[in-house]
Amino acid sequence: MTEQTEAVDAATCEAVRNHFLGWQCRIRQIAMRQDGGRPSSGMRPRLLLASGHELSPGLVVVIVPQDPEESTEFFQFQLRKTHDPNLVYERGLQYLSATHFQNAKKFSDRLTALFGAGSSISAALLDAGECILEFSQFSQTYRLLCAVRELPPGDSAHEATVWHNKIFNPNLPAAVQVIAFQPDWRSAQADPMPS
Repeated sequence: MTEQTEAVDAATCEAVRNHFLGWQCRIRQIAMRQDGGRPSSGMRPRLLLASGHELSPGLVVVIVPQDPEESTEFFQFQLRKTHDPNLVYERGLQYLSATHFQNAKKFSDRLTALFGAGSSISAALLDAGECILEFSQFSQTYRLLCAVRELPPGDSAHEATVWHNKIFNPNLPAAVQVIAFQPDWRSAQADPMPS
């Protein structure tokens, strides 16, 4: 492989990654502004093992800012400020509908998902160490091979995922697992491919 081919491949990986994050931000803005935060199909990828065995027809995933402390602190404050779940939801939705998803460059390409303690799906994922996430919405599809690992409590992406989910479900149990999915952009498939 020549250096020029490697550079093209790196540029293609970067283009696919950036397009994916921009697309995710757009569909999440739409979900927050038009659908009350209900996860759309593009936010719920089909989850498969590398063998092709389906673990879930639609797993809700979160995109986490590279520096998630601000949003995590906002969500924590809202949940501690009131015990009214409707008020927490409304304030969280306002925050997420405003500028949160405005700049795709501020988001990490590592996706996360929340599981209940003892989940058979998370156990299968961690045992396999990798999976495939298939996204589809608005005539755009992505197929991403991802490395899988559990995030420990205290990890900033773990906390961001938990508190983000609590905005929509304040009664989450204390014992949860957060799984991170790191796409391998070299093998990512997109249809259509970004131009």
